[in-house]
Amino acid sequence: MSKPGKTGIARVIDAFGYSMKGFAASWRYEAAFRQEVGLAVVLIPTAFWLAQTHIELILLISSVFWVLMAELANSSVEAVVDRTGSERHELSGRAKDIGSALVFMSLVLLAIVWGIIAFNRFG
Repeated sequence: MSKPGKTGIARVIDAFGYSMKGFAASWRYEAAFRQEVGLAVVLIPTAFWLAQTHIELILLISSVFWVLMAELANSSVEAVVDRTGSERHELSGRAKDIGSALVFMSLVLLAIVWGIIAFNRFG
């Protein structure tokens, strides 16, 4: 049984609008997201200079996007946890810590990909 609501192109348009609201909220309320967007603004053009193959370019750019996606996921978890209450709870802390670990792992992936490709080019 499907959920009631819009279907087809109207649903796609609504989904796009929700995504834009999510980007706007992340930009407005999440300093880490703004910092990572700033990093992306620097790294994505640099990727076109650093990459020697299309595969390297895809790896460099996708590792940047993984950081942004991880931060969006972490921010959504934090918003839900904060919405449920201000009292300390072990599960709330665990959820936030796991979200933070997701962002950390995406940054490690970025460092590995960029490091290997830079070493391959200059090392």
